[in-house]
Amino acid sequence: MDHRKVAERVIKDVHQDNIIAAAHCATRLRLVLKDDSKIDQKALDNDPDVKGTFKTNGQYQVIIGPGDVNDVYDELIKITGLKELSTDDLKKVAVKGQKKNPVMDFIKLLSDIFVPIIPALVAGGLLMALNNFLTSPGLFGSKSVVQMVPSIAGLSSMIQIMSAAPFIFMPILVGMSAAKRFGANQLLGTAVGMIMTTPNLGGATKFWDLWGWHVAQINYQYQVIPVLVAVWVLSILEKRLHQWLPSAVDFTFTPLLSLMITGFLTYTIIGPVFKGVSDAITNAIVWLYNTTGAFGMGVFGLTYSAIVTTGLHQSFPAVETQLLAKFAQTHGASSGDFIFVTACMANVAQGAATFAVYFLTKNKKMKGLSSSAGVSALLGITEPALFGVNLKYKFPFFCALIGSGVAATFAGLMHVTAAALGSAGFLGFLSIYPKTIPMWVVSVAISFVIAFILTYVYGKGHLKEEVASQDVPVNDATSIAEDNQKAEKVSKEQLSLKDEVIAAAVDGQPESLTKVNDKVFSAKLMGDGAAIVPSDGTIYVPVTGTVTIAYETKHAYGIKSDKGAEVLIHIGLDTVNLKGQHFESFVKQGQRINKGDKLGTVDLEAVKKAGYDTTVMEIITNTANYANVQRISDAGVKHGDKLIAVTAHN
Repeated sequence: MDHRKVAERVIKDVHQDNIIAAAHCATRLRLVLKDDSKIDQKALDNDPDVKGTFKTNGQYQVIIGPGDVNDVYDELIKITGLKELSTDDLKKVAVKGQKKNPVMDFIKLLSDIFVPIIPALVAGGLLMALNNFLTSPGLFGSKSVVQMVPSIAGLSSMIQIMSAAPFIFMPILVGMSAAKRFGANQLLGTAVGMIMTTPNLGGATKFWDLWGWHVAQINYQYQVIPVLVAVWVLSILEKRLHQWLPSAVDFTFTPLLSLMITGFLTYTIIGPVFKGVSDAITNAIVWLYNTTGAFGMGVFGLTYSAIVTTGLHQSFPAVETQLLAKFAQTHGASSGDFIFVTACMANVAQGAATFAVYFLTKNKKMKGLSSSAGVSALLGITEPALFGVNLKYKFPFFCALIGSGVAATFAGLMHVTAAALGSAGFLGFLSIYPKTIPMWVVSVAISFVIAFILTYVYGKGHLKEEVASQDVPVNDATSIAEDNQKAEKVSKEQLSLKDEVIAAAVDGQPESLTKVNDKVFSAKLMGDGAAIVPSDGTIYVPVTGTVTIAYETKHAYGIKSDKGAEVLIHIGLDTVNLKGQHFESFVKQGQRINKGDKLGTVDLEAVKKAGYDTTVMEIITNTANYANVQRISDAGVKHGDKLIAVTAHN
């Protein structure tokens, strides 16, 4: 890569006088621009050295890759004369240029609270679906599975109790997560949830007599909104008391007074008022679904992906948890979660449209992106498909909306609902109410077929050249020669590669890259690999080889194995902003290392307290040179355990 030429092309494509500030992290240039409309997006998309671009939090990010991004940034600074900034400084510049949006801030707040507790709700919901499968008559005849096999009645009863627990004690889960988001002590937030769900509460028919004021002993099981408000009040009280009380008594009396005052306000005012608000919202949503039925589902399906592009869908888990809680209380007598069903239709439609683009385009770069983004969308992660493919060409996006709208209408007619949260895609059947699974399958098939056919037919008949003619012009002899040289070089690299197993660099729980809360990693723009939620802060060498990159910020390393794999280890998200604080490194660039050696350490709790995600990514950055790169472990791993298998071309 000619770093100066790459910098020159990036500057030309975004316009030099349009750049306000620039910084970089381990993989990408981060630019704050005056006017996004001046960007030559087509040129950047077709630049062979640019792996992708996206806009987030006021920053336009250009993905270059580990190692190279440092040199491209240095050249960009030399050419433009801009002042070098850290990513933290750049974030401040970007924030100054952004208008505050209270609605989006509120949605982000809800997302931050509910996303961490979704695994517990998914587990409870799937257990509920399993119990419904065992106890519902009519699935395999007139009798239920339990009636046909009485010996499993005890197991079914046990599953029912386990499935109900996350919803019954939802205030505890929400209280813990909300306390973290509001900056309160998490255990105090958890205690507020316990206060609201303790079995000793007598119910609305029993009262406390407080100086003649009768306060109902309401149990707030299954509730969300009352505990959100209660923990918000707790956070304000706790912060104020920390400021007001002397340090000698702060440790004892701040928790006592915070919990006692919050508990009193919850039982007397917050709980009764906001339980009424919560019930009214839930009943209104159920009424709307029952009243509009298939028509309402169709309109929702037609607009769902458009809502995703705005980020408003991040608020849906707060609504869905209420629907699922009502479902859990009534054992399926209410509507269930129709939002999840609509999301399945929309995500599958966008994935189908992306696959249609794969068959339309002759651009190798777009073929690679559309194939991986299409699979991701079918599994429930649509951002790569939406922003990387469908919105770029526009017509696939709208064709997918039509497919989603028709499928959602059919699902509404068939009364398809979900009993749990889960992966809103092809695997969504695991969350669907058992009796409606067959019609869910038909709905998904309708969504896929309509979106794919509409996109392919329209693209082939009208915009074939726009999609298919992005390759190098045939009359440019120099470009053809350069492409041939690159192809020859790649072929030699591929031939030199060998099959290899990459070890886990840290103890923890492996998960798919698509679950990482960063568009670059989740869309696999840097390559395929795995993510690990770490349980220990020591980072180890996953392969024997050479250190190619050792960042001064100590949050990322590049290693080239002796068998040819280029491995990027990235510790946390946006942790470059910490400038090495809470990190320690034991290696240098160019150093020979052996599998199992210590790379460095990170203080996980300190990084979390600073507000950063500690997920560790292991990326094979030369994925394109392999026949296959696959995560091979789903269970918890120790460092040194097998994590990723790379298979070379024959």
